[in-house]
Amino acid sequence: MMHDQAVHLLLVEDDDAHAMLVERSVLGSGERVTMDRVHDGVEAVAYVRRQGEFQDRPRPDLILLDLELPRMHGHEVLRTLKADDVLKMIPVVVLTTSDAEQDRHKAYSLHANGYLVKPTDFGKFRQMIGAVTSYWGVWNRPASDSAA
Repeated sequence: MMHDQAVHLLLVEDDDAHAMLVERSVLGSGERVTMDRVHDGVEAVAYVRRQGEFQDRPRPDLILLDLELPRMHGHEVLRTLKADDVLKMIPVVVLTTSDAEQDRHKAYSLHANGYLVKPTDFGKFRQMIGAVTSYWGVWNRPASDSAA
């Protein structure tokens, strides 16, 4: 994720309306971002591992992860990714409607890199997504793959 390269974002979101809001917000952020979306936790893990239909997809620079997902809960996706020595370096930001303390605590205990509660107001939602793409795409400096 450098200034001269687009950030590749993976959105893990089963709700089409929420996914559309994220997509519109990302595209309207003014940042250089490419985005793919998967609909459940099983697809998310397969995508990041580049398995099956996702074998030709780029590894994401950032994952936005909903918690309430079909087939595999977001917490389980976090546990799976952060237990893998290669995949654990990918930042995962939880993006959910749940502001429950137990969900936040569990997400951070599983090494989430952030926890965002989806605002109900579109303007605030768009502002939040813009801040996320700016932070992770422009300001944050990730560890390089070659340092491992």
